[in-house]
Amino acid sequence: MFSLFSKKEQTESGFYFPFSKDIHSHILPGIDDGSPDVETSIALIKGLMELGVNKSVATPHIISDLYRNTPATIDAALMKLKTALQREEIQFELSAAAEYMLDEGFFNLLETDSPLLCVEGKTILTEFSYNVIPDNPREISFKIITNGYTPILAHPERYAYFHSNYQSYHLLQDLGFLLQVNLLSLTGYYGPAVTKAARYIIRNRLASFTATDLHHPKHLAALQDAAQKGIFREMEEFMPAAM
Repeated sequence: MFSLFSKKEQTESGFYFPFSKDIHSHILPGIDDGSPDVETSIALIKGLMELGVNKSVATPHIISDLYRNTPATIDAALMKLKTALQREEIQFELSAAAEYMLDEGFFNLLETDSPLLCVEGKTILTEFSYNVIPDNPREISFKIITNGYTPILAHPERYAYFHSNYQSYHLLQDLGFLLQVNLLSLTGYYGPAVTKAARYIIRNRLASFTATDLHHPKHLAALQDAAQKGIFREMEEFMPAAM
């Protein structure tokens, strides 16, 4: 296992935030359900910096029937935002990958050997449908891994179909998925069932990563409030450690 973030004790603002590098966010402007424009993206980045985050991997959605992003569309949005950061002299390390829905389009990319956008090395960020439980996660992970990639599964605590069987999280880890918990899941933002599942995953040391999954100013405000209240510190001893 590797870590894409460094654990921190405290930010200059006095808040506690568990990492300085965020591996899951939707801060690129205008290409998915995240930031709609450059101005919002800049505001979100400034808010992350106030929390002590100085690096971010933006991960816009790639969903076949909704967000048909490609490396070209993602790179264009990344360059647009980087140019704006440079213009405003904001020192923030920004790169981009993608959050791949594990749908037919994704497996077409695998079968055609299309290069995938990686968070780091050959590690990709993936997600399941919120509405339909995956038929065969063993086959899904096998296809990804045998094609040379390591899958991070985004926010497993938010898939309600796993809430009746927490052993599913152990199985997913055993199958080779690195589990990534959303920080807001620990705060009650998505409801008590999601909070309970998130705490289970972290307390049982099944999470390889935590991340913001930041989409909009409401998310940012909730993260800032939770950091100020010390909510994330409650899970500190169980958080993934830097390797």
